[in-house]
Amino acid sequence: MAAHNLGTELDLSWISKVQVNHPAVLRRAQQVQARRTVKKEWQAAWLLKAVTFIDFTTLSGDDTSSNVQRLCYKAKYPIREDLLKALNMHDKDITTAAVCVYPARVCDAVRALKAAGCNIPVASVATGFPAGQTHLKTRLEEIRLAVEDGATEIDVVINRSLVLTGQWEGSDFIKTSTGKETVNATFPVAIVMLRAIRDFFWKTGNKIGFKPAGGIRSAKDALAWLSLIKEELGDEWLKPELFRIGASTLLSDIERQIYHHVTGRYAAYHDLPMS
Repeated sequence: MAAHNLGTELDLSWISKVQVNHPAVLRRAQQVQARRTVKKEWQAAWLLKAVTFIDFTTLSGDDTSSNVQRLCYKAKYPIREDLLKALNMHDKDITTAAVCVYPARVCDAVRALKAAGCNIPVASVATGFPAGQTHLKTRLEEIRLAVEDGATEIDVVINRSLVLTGQWEGSDFIKTSTGKETVNATFPVAIVMLRAIRDFFWKTGNKIGFKPAGGIRSAKDALAWLSLIKEELGDEWLKPELFRIGASTLLSDIERQIYHHVTGRYAAYHDLPMS
């Protein structure tokens, strides 16, 4: 993400006192997942809001300039124009929060977004994604090249061995996972992270962003994540500067649900061509 946090002095004594009540966390997570979602007009409004938090992502080994171009076009026009008109939202300039690509595809994304006439940020997963197990010099060079090519946000993969040995690193955002693991964004882990963000804000006055990534595929999932952020951190965090959802397929289901809300029927495959 774009750097904005000037940091604060690291207080390891505070960190060493942190304890997690695991049963309580699991109960809270069950509450979030069991809650009924909002309905009708409110649901459509919240789903459109969810779109604006998505880091629309392609991180495949076979990525090409053409599929990055399609990704960028869909990021600019995430919901079909006639559906937005039916909701009287066609003039609100609804786009995804960013597009996220490998460093080698940053130029393609910047070029495609410029051609589309929009200023959606380009994020890149530099620094040895997804393991982070490359030399520091290599990782820093990867960041430099991505920024040079036009990336304005960097998803940094931390060297997890440093964390496991108590050598903590600072950040503007914290992210649940790379999205490439067997288990990725889960509510119990998210609750612990969000409360750490809240405690850090109370202690320092610095707001740290949060990004769940991996396995978030349904509109229902998106609504649950928005609800969790609102309840744990408040409305101040419900903006792209402090909350993102890393996803590649979530947008498809959100558009399908909005289509159903507007037309009263579920979309056939050809009704909503995807990037």
